[in-house]
Amino acid sequence: MNMINLSTEAQSLNEQMANLDLAGRLGLAASLGGRVVFTTSLGIEDQVITHVIGQNRFDIDVSTLETGRLFPETLQLIGDTESRYGIQIQRFYPEKADVDAYAAQYGLNGFYDSVEARHACCGVRKVKPLARALAGASVWITGLRRGQSGNRADTPFVEFDAERNLLKVNPLADWDIDRINRLVQDEVIPLNPLHARGYPSIGCEPCTRAIKPGESERAGRWWWENDEKRECGLHVPEAALPSLESSEL
Repeated sequence: MNMINLSTEAQSLNEQMANLDLAGRLGLAASLGGRVVFTTSLGIEDQVITHVIGQNRFDIDVSTLETGRLFPETLQLIGDTESRYGIQIQRFYPEKADVDAYAAQYGLNGFYDSVEARHACCGVRKVKPLARALAGASVWITGLRRGQSGNRADTPFVEFDAERNLLKVNPLADWDIDRINRLVQDEVIPLNPLHARGYPSIGCEPCTRAIKPGESERAGRWWWENDEKRECGLHVPEAALPSLESSEL
């Protein structure tokens, strides 16, 4: 299907999903044909999606980006989630040569030194593994919500990802954190214990802190940077990111 048709289909599906519950939205995504991939960070939103996928046995591949810098609690939750739902979560790792090249240029923890270095690290540990996770996929499911940050305030249920030439489905776009928490409590969904310690958004260990009272949900991600709309590059076009000297990595 060409880009114009995919863009038109995204608009139509966006309208359809507005009137469906979460299971209905995921079921519709699973029915679109081709390879359907859900990428989970094991955060609270993604655990809700995994719960519904597992309950309904939807034909959706569940994958995660094992960056090599995740919290031990996150790694433990991968196995716990697989056991709870009888699913396999496919891990995608950064290439050792890419990590070594990054460390040689910036230092292992060079991401603290500049936005460019931080984006380069995310590129090596997240963006490139994501490309492998989505290879051959026609639909990509995420846990993005409008309430997570200003950068995500206009998140649709379905959009056309022109960079990856696929449909991107955000079934929790209109859910707030209270609704998420109620479902987690009602269904006893397994969670990362860091959520209870003040980490609403959990990424790599060196790049994530607990938030302070009054801060946004994603304020603990790359907290040393000033940009309130900071992202890792997974959910913004590559052209919108700073120019990186390490773009070949």
